[in-house]
Amino acid sequence: MKQEIDLSRSTLIRDVYIVNEMQSFRGYVVVCDEMIAQVGKGDPEAELTGCATIIEGNGRLLLPGVIDTHVHFRDPGLTHKADMATESRAAVAGGVTSFIDMPNTKPPTVSMAAVEDKIRRAAEVSVANYGFFIGATDSNLDELASADYTRVAGVKLFMGSSTGNMLVSDPAAMERIFTNVPALIAVHAEDETLLQKRREAIIARYGEDLPIDFHPVLRDHSVCIAASRRIVEMARAHSHRLHLLHVSTADELELLQPGPTDGKLITAETCPQYLAFCDEQYPMLGSRIKCNPAIKRAADRDALRQAVEDGRIDTIATDHAPHLPHEKTGTALTAASGMPLIQFSLTLMLQMADEGIFSIPQIVQKMCHAPADIYGIDRRGYIREGYYADLTLVDNECEPYTITDQWAISRCGWTPLAGLTVGNKVDLTMVNGQIVYRHGVTFSVPAAHALRFNR
Repeated sequence: MKQEIDLSRSTLIRDVYIVNEMQSFRGYVVVCDEMIAQVGKGDPEAELTGCATIIEGNGRLLLPGVIDTHVHFRDPGLTHKADMATESRAAVAGGVTSFIDMPNTKPPTVSMAAVEDKIRRAAEVSVANYGFFIGATDSNLDELASADYTRVAGVKLFMGSSTGNMLVSDPAAMERIFTNVPALIAVHAEDETLLQKRREAIIARYGEDLPIDFHPVLRDHSVCIAASRRIVEMARAHSHRLHLLHVSTADELELLQPGPTDGKLITAETCPQYLAFCDEQYPMLGSRIKCNPAIKRAADRDALRQAVEDGRIDTIATDHAPHLPHEKTGTALTAASGMPLIQFSLTLMLQMADEGIFSIPQIVQKMCHAPADIYGIDRRGYIREGYYADLTLVDNECEPYTITDQWAISRCGWTPLAGLTVGNKVDLTMVNGQIVYRHGVTFSVPAAHALRFNR
């Protein structure tokens, strides 16, 4: 054996196809307590069969646990939709072992004290590892400048109004944030002034009873590219790390650099919904795919797929945003924007791999490795010796099945993927060396930790 391993405290996962760091090979992993103790190719040495627990992979895929760096778990203040308990259970059922939650809750998370409150809440109920953003406002610079960024993922800045109304509208405030905040700034980039002008003009012409397929007309390409261009220019002027969230247009890709994530000042995220859907599906799916920014043209979807391939898109996260079904009813102006996706994000991406759109190593790079690298998450996101044992075992050749709303674990009780037939499923999820999900059952074991960020 490579190193001395206490077999009485260890788990052997064998006969798996390990996908990690752009490679795929048949092998095994030994987990001791919370950590990965050994990664090997082929069959394990005979001594390792003495491990206290043996998990037979039977040729399934073993992936690093997905790190979803963009979720809205609605806790505190909006827990009629979801909370950290329900949504972390949905997460691990989808192979997501760590999440980073956004600050537009009630009250908003705009102080270090509020972050600490959320950490305490997550420690009580979450079955997945947890991290949190602190939100920017026009007036909380002192809080942002003094926050503990070993315990906070970064600063979330809203340039366009969305759920929670944490809009930063003062250009001078933005300048102060980029000058004084010693951490990554993650931005929702839609131009609020253009948004309001478009809204007023469209209502004046068509009235307020607008069908859902007006949503990408109200929030069109112009509002995205204007805000993204402005914030990218500001980040470059200050040589400050910027992560552009939920990129939805081909236009914005012109602002981004292809290639590996290492060394980039500006990185970018997109979401599975922008890679899978386009505006042609609003008549069929309606408000189920209404989100901010809006899902746009097939040409945007195809350009984003290419950007995943060439590296202009660095990460894939869900923007998981549950609303109750009755909140999703109404017009393009009144139906709530956002969708629950964390439970099926990996399934959807692997289905697209089956269709030849992406490769599985690419998916692992964008959903596991790059999120850990960009946010500096300590010893997660890879299958490496000495890293935390956050792992997911996936049957990528299962009998095809159709997703329904009844599968949804999220408190909101529905999924935009209802009706989609897929050929993969998450069999097992391990968080810090403990099984938290297996064969459709979630276990409420105290395995999860607060994420630490290397700064």
